[in-house]
Amino acid sequence: MRNDSDQDRGGAEPGRPPHDRQPLLPIEARRAAAWCATVLLVAAVLGVGVWLCVELSAAVTPVLLALLGSALLGPLYRRLVAIRLNRSLAAGLTSAVLVVVVGGAGYIVISALVDTGDQILASLKDAASDLSRHFGMAGNSLSDLATHAKSLVTKFGGTAASGLLAGVSIVGQFIAAAVLALLLTFFFLRDSDKAVRALHDWAPGDSAPQLERMARRGFQSIEGFMRGTTFIALIDAICITVGLLILKVPGALGLGALVFVGAYIPYLGAFISGAVAILVAFADRGIVIALWALGVVVAVQVLEGHVLQPMIQSRTVQMHPAVVMLAITAGASVAGIIGMLLSVPLTAAASGVLHELRKGYAADSGAGSSGPGDTGPDGSTTNPASS
Repeated sequence: MRNDSDQDRGGAEPGRPPHDRQPLLPIEARRAAAWCATVLLVAAVLGVGVWLCVELSAAVTPVLLALLGSALLGPLYRRLVAIRLNRSLAAGLTSAVLVVVVGGAGYIVISALVDTGDQILASLKDAASDLSRHFGMAGNSLSDLATHAKSLVTKFGGTAASGLLAGVSIVGQFIAAAVLALLLTFFFLRDSDKAVRALHDWAPGDSAPQLERMARRGFQSIEGFMRGTTFIALIDAICITVGLLILKVPGALGLGALVFVGAYIPYLGAFISGAVAILVAFADRGIVIALWALGVVVAVQVLEGHVLQPMIQSRTVQMHPAVVMLAITAGASVAGIIGMLLSVPLTAAASGVLHELRKGYAADSGAGSSGPGDTGPDGSTTNPASS
């Protein structure tokens, strides 16, 4: 007859699994491996997504431009709907306003750059000559850059004139993308409520409210970036143009237009446009006026960084400058100038979505951790034993 002591000496009973074995890897190593696998999987999905966007850029670019246009004039559309205007009519009027705003701004910027472009390039070459006498290679590099920019414009014009079919093809692609973006803007504005209903219909389980909150937060981030950046760019361009006109710097209107366009590429665009303005002032008006131009540019940037951005964009777009610079670099490497322009609003949208996702997980974990003895909404203590 076997007793408990015999069973302990003889090992486990037949048919029972052996005692718990020690795992091959400690729990820390397994967690690290799981995180590495997750990061690799996410990176692979993102890589495939970027590759598809590049391959399908003819369709993806109008969609992204339509999102930016909808974000820019979304408040106008909502005001028109609020006064009981038909949704299709409100979307059509908003799209017409978008054409007027973007077309007018583009015409003003391009006209200013074309009218003063030769003067700005000539001033840059003069500045390069002056710098080369004092700093050597830096001035020569700047002179080469200005010369190549001029030759590139001339070469492009000659190519477009000689290769008529290629020029027509490029213009046709641009017009087709612009028309498609405009039509998509109309449908995005008119059918936004249908998109929300479709999201609720197709979302798995009870995840529809969370997905809707994430989508709204991402779109609000794009709205905040577009409206805030446009307003800040307009103020920067006006202030710098007025300052350059007071200093009698040649090509002030073109430099102001360059400042307006560069504001859509945070940090990098302001640095390049400000440097060009200072170099032009140095070439035509001397070192004293160049220092005054530097003071104007720095004052405007201080106004933007410490007053305008905290007041306008702090509630909707909160990104570290390092994240913005990395997004611009990645966008430039993927899609050039278009990628630089689109990278920051898309990064803002992704940041908003991640912030909302983190809030959702925090709320779920807080609700799941409540147990016996927790305080209820009315301040009373709940205890299952007393019920």
